[in-house]
Amino acid sequence: MTLDERRRTVETGYDTLSGHFGEWMARVEGDPWERYVDELAAQLPAGARVLDLGCGNGEKTFRLVERVDVVGVDISQQQLRLARDAVPRARFIHGDFVELDFPAETFDAVTALYSIVHAPREEHPALLGRIKHWLRPGGYFLVSMSHVGGPDRVEEWLGVDMFFSGFDADTNRRLVREAGFDVLSDEVVWMREPEPEGAAAFLWVLARKPG
Repeated sequence: MTLDERRRTVETGYDTLSGHFGEWMARVEGDPWERYVDELAAQLPAGARVLDLGCGNGEKTFRLVERVDVVGVDISQQQLRLARDAVPRARFIHGDFVELDFPAETFDAVTALYSIVHAPREEHPALLGRIKHWLRPGGYFLVSMSHVGGPDRVEEWLGVDMFFSGFDADTNRRLVREAGFDVLSDEVVWMREPEPEGAAAFLWVLARKPG
């Protein structure tokens, strides 16, 4: 699958899901994202700049925007439409974060929640390196990654075709460290998604750029 085909699959899938994906996410039991986002926000000074990769409908961006300035990136125009309505104070960019770039030391924190699994895993090491480049010294990186992983593939998910890719938890921990981050915490967290999905788990990592 080419990068263009992968992008079209993810974009079309999330465009199609836009009307009810937020409601589906709200029914996930044991999702730790609020706890992790709050822990990150507590480390940031008022007015800090945060990049949210794969911001979706803006729900997670909204949790941050009261304290910090947020730039959200998403591949889905329909999800961004919802995000702009929900969080008018934030800035949003339509794009594929695998292909985006920013100047060095632009952000105080970068988040990637449930989004890196939609990027080809062969791109993960370079993406992690770019994220570190975008962060100011001492900046934070909060990411949820696959814990079992698997090669590039398209699966039926929530009634749409969706692209997934990732590594196992130990490999992901190693890749974050090899990108030059200090890992502050890492934890595999299980949760229960609405049927028919059932039990699911992600590796949650909070890391920091030295400096």
